[in-house]
Amino acid sequence: MHNSEYVDTFDSEKMFLRRDLIESPKAVIIVVHGLDEHQGRYDYAAGRLNGEGFSVYRFDNRGHGRSDGAQAYIDDFNTYLDDADTVYEIAKKENPELPIFMLGHSMGGFIAAGYGVKYPAKLDGQILSGGWTNQTDAFKEIEQLSLKENPDMKLPNELGDLISRSAYVVEDYAADPYVSEYTTLKLMKIMLEEGIPWLVDNLETYNYPVLILHGGNDQIVDPSCSKKLNQLIASKDKELKIYPELYHEILNAPEKEEVFKDIVHWIEDRI
Repeated sequence: MHNSEYVDTFDSEKMFLRRDLIESPKAVIIVVHGLDEHQGRYDYAAGRLNGEGFSVYRFDNRGHGRSDGAQAYIDDFNTYLDDADTVYEIAKKENPELPIFMLGHSMGGFIAAGYGVKYPAKLDGQILSGGWTNQTDAFKEIEQLSLKENPDMKLPNELGDLISRSAYVVEDYAADPYVSEYTTLKLMKIMLEEGIPWLVDNLETYNYPVLILHGGNDQIVDPSCSKKLNQLIASKDKELKIYPELYHEILNAPEKEEVFKDIVHWIEDRI
């Protein structure tokens, strides 16, 4: 069963939520998308996970896709974490007996990891894909911009050519009406100056079972982010895998079936 609805966030905004449900699931997976994109780009992932026996909940982050909020804008990174918890609470209420995992990609990896710090006793594990969980040289030029001098600045979304080696993935990204054509400087400053430093400072309290995945040829979020994450977290149950040739979106790579098999096997070993 597939259904979509708008649900209320903790502060009474509207969030677009999509459920991909199956009969007799083994577990539930909450998917958290990345910067400038939306949950609809995970149709294949949801179908693939459904086929392996998992129900999927996915949603548009604040200011993304069809959810409320100024486009590609945020005042407080905690809003992303608390919105994710809204979805968790819905999934838990609807599946009280099932294990629940969270899969976060890119900025969704930050949200998932941050969720693991802020909400340490809810999930049964996390999968992080190309997670933006540490400082990376890709945003050095943005770090030099002054938010005070450019409070309303919009940065063009130039990620498309770097997301995958698959031409059709790049073309679909460019043509997708729900992919934001820009990112606000405010969002980037909140992430670079507040969100990422907070996460790094608190990773020693992160204790979830976690599968950390990254493309070795990722030109958006450097693989060193995942390597550092693996070193800094307190988790006893942790696994890091780097796929040498893959770009940023490992779930949209030509070799994506290898990635999905790794995810499925990891989850099944923990349920």
